[in-house]
Amino acid sequence: MSYVSRVLQPGEYVGCVLQPGEQVEYATKPHWIVYLPGLLLLVINIPIAATGHVLSRYSEIVTSENAGTFALFSFLSALIVLASAWLNRWTTEIAVTNRRVIYKTGFVQRRTMEMNREKVESVEISQSVLGRLLDFGTVTIRGTGSGIEPLPQIANPLEFRSYITAG
Repeated sequence: MSYVSRVLQPGEYVGCVLQPGEQVEYATKPHWIVYLPGLLLLVINIPIAATGHVLSRYSEIVTSENAGTFALFSFLSALIVLASAWLNRWTTEIAVTNRRVIYKTGFVQRRTMEMNREKVESVEISQSVLGRLLDFGTVTIRGTGSGIEPLPQIANPLEFRSYITAG
């Protein structure tokens, strides 16, 4: 079984911590669904900003300056949420090697967790209806004595589990 869902780039954390003889069997990232809150905020703010502009023509309370400020604030809020989701997705690496499961997140402040595949007792997957339709879910890996905390919104969680338990 040798499949990598995405190609590791030079300098990525997983590629840097591989031990001699260790090979990546599966690598993934959070699902693209992490962008959904920012996209929804952006889509919702467009009609709100337009309505504020129209109301400014007919109202003494809502001025065009207030409407413009609100529209700018709404747009910037959506961009911040989208940028945060992009940074999270860009800095998160999840891999299954022939020896261990590796999880890394963060850019400046890095958090890593690794577990020997031999120590994995169970892998739990939790998927909502939307998660089943779009193929993402939360994966919790339990090991002897400890475990890896829930990994939310992982792409292809069933395939990810198969690679963890196949070892």
